[in-house]
Amino acid sequence: MRVFLTHSPVMLENYYGENALAALRGLAQVRLNPTAQVLEDPADLIAAAGDAQILVADRATAVSERVFAGLPGLLAVCRVAVDISTIDVPAASRHGVLLTRASPGFVPAVAELALGMLVDLSRGISGAVAAYRAGSDPPIRRGRQLQGATLGIIGYGAIGRRLAELALALGMQVLVNDPHVALAAPGLRQVALQTLLAGADYVVCLAASVPATSGLMDAAAFAAMRQGAYFINLSRGELVDEAALEQALVRGHLGGAAMDVGRAPDQKPSAFLAARPDVIATPHIGGLTSEAIEHQAFDTVRQVAAICAGSLPDGAVNPAAASRWRLHLERRKIAGA
Repeated sequence: MRVFLTHSPVMLENYYGENALAALRGLAQVRLNPTAQVLEDPADLIAAAGDAQILVADRATAVSERVFAGLPGLLAVCRVAVDISTIDVPAASRHGVLLTRASPGFVPAVAELALGMLVDLSRGISGAVAAYRAGSDPPIRRGRQLQGATLGIIGYGAIGRRLAELALALGMQVLVNDPHVALAAPGLRQVALQTLLAGADYVVCLAASVPATSGLMDAAAFAAMRQGAYFINLSRGELVDEAALEQALVRGHLGGAAMDVGRAPDQKPSAFLAARPDVIATPHIGGLTSEAIEHQAFDTVRQVAAICAGSLPDGAVNPAAASRWRLHLERRKIAGA
């Protein structure tokens, strides 16, 4: 099999790694993105991929209808993440291309970042560090204690479950809102969104990004939060009305906010929010740990191995539509006979 990795050198280093790359090279003929840039133009991606049969796609590279049409020999796209919003899934299916996704190996990493943000917001760590580094003496401020405080988690997926475990271990009260899940874990209260917003000292947004959740945290949602409460977004930028969040901070209704995602390119926090002294922002690095990256990269190695062996890989999104791959298997079988 011929495999093309879309990753730029920086993406390859940070989001794939040498171990997985070496393992992939043991399975197939591997070509790398020959440029130092994200292949944003479909024509550039088509030209670089050439006769590749499998694309291993990074999070910043979109795979569109034009790409599927322009790569008639493409059998599969393996996305090195759970999120496949950069892939035109209906187009992949129309063109008979198999799409796979990685499993969520980043759960501990993102939950730990959320915990760090909770502590930082509560104790003003980032502000004090910035003041000292600027050569000034930071003001003395009274912090908040997490034990006994109420945490509201919007979205009770894998990350939400892990964060709830950590919060309970710290002695926090935990409210959860997720209309698609029935809670069974002890110590949690499943409540309506309005109840969560009104009752939580800290609100962490972990809801999935779907059309129904776009703009979920709007002006009304922020107004419904407790005076002085904190908001953290670790889901996706499109879930938050950023202008409304800014106004809630400007008015002093919220005590502060933290975010690893936003509406800037590559889901990074928007600069006008990240620059505020009452905001803690990180550049979309929630899942960026060696352990998390290797987990997802090696998922694609295993998927490529299965595709090469003629087996349906774990993480297949549209197996029924993978006609190109099945035709390839039939031709290989005939040639072998």
